[in-house]
Amino acid sequence: MEEILALLQENARLSVADMAAMTKKTEAEVSEIMKQLEKDGIILKYAAIVNPEKLSGHVVRERAEIEIQVVPQREHGFDAIAERIYRFPQVKSVYLMSGDYDLKVVVEGESVRDIGFFVARKLSTLEGVRGTRTTFVLQTYKENDILYVAEKKDNREGVTA
Repeated sequence: MEEILALLQENARLSVADMAAMTKKTEAEVSEIMKQLEKDGIILKYAAIVNPEKLSGHVVRERAEIEIQVVPQREHGFDAIAERIYRFPQVKSVYLMSGDYDLKVVVEGESVRDIGFFVARKLSTLEGVRGTRTTFVLQTYKENDILYVAEKKDNREGVTA
């Protein structure tokens, strides 16, 4: 199971036949393992990772990280406020954190102003939110082990004596 999962994490476009050959399993075994991973909720989704800066003619969405201090609710802790936050369509990720703040939220919007409006009118007004701190992503170099920038290559020719 771990072999199949590792292969899919590296390249989700691999065919069942290719994975079978790489793991010395039958195609039926690989298909069954994949179905079980999906059924168990280990594989949640197959998705393409897109570099937004390479999309010519498309609007690049603004992205921000918001640190939130909240008051945990009795019997629900942080779960109830996290659920209210992750249901907003602007919210792409929500993490419970250790340290100076409780939740880290990643949001996307059409503009800096759009994100500011979301923070001021929607997020900071939620019951239990004590404070927020927003920082904007200016450039993505690497995310989830994916490089978003081209690696510089040394094009100099070697010299032999």
